[in-house]
Amino acid sequence: MITTNLILTVSIIILSLITFKGSDYFIKKIGTRKKIIPKRIYYVSKVMHFILVIFALMILAIVWNVQLGGIMVFASSIFAVIGVALFAQWSILSNLTSSIIIFFTFPARVGDKIKVIDGDNSLSGEIIEISLFQIEILDNDGNTILYPNNLFIQKPVMKIKKTKTDTLKQKRFYNNKKTI
Repeated sequence: MITTNLILTVSIIILSLITFKGSDYFIKKIGTRKKIIPKRIYYVSKVMHFILVIFALMILAIVWNVQLGGIMVFASSIFAVIGVALFAQWSILSNLTSSIIIFFTFPARVGDKIKVIDGDNSLSGEIIEISLFQIEILDNDGNTILYPNNLFIQKPVMKIKKTKTDTLKQKRFYNNKKTI
């Protein structure tokens, strides 16, 4: 019985490592095809690794017939604390989830000019960074706006065509940003 469990454990670990490499490959392939900056690819990859580790640990617990009674009490206590914390800060989880959705589906990327349509609170500018929790937008006055990812996928977003002047401004901005 123990030999079988050891073989299954080693198999699960090897399969998990292969899955890590496979998910990294596909995330990088999607990121490269969409011209996404490496930092965002790294973030999404780490979130995927976390999910895969949790899944592998659950399978290992089943293989080793871990008594779930004690673990369930511990897990429910932890989840209660996490639930209270997330209820107080639900937008953190929402922004993180939105970041992954934006990674895989959002048609705009860093450098694109956009307009977020939100009635009197509409804003427009150029996307200069997309992180795990917010999108940085440089408005026409040179101000940087940090817009939460969860609001970004809930509001209509218009992609604005660039002019030659916009392209020159963008090159100057990024050249200045590199020297700072």
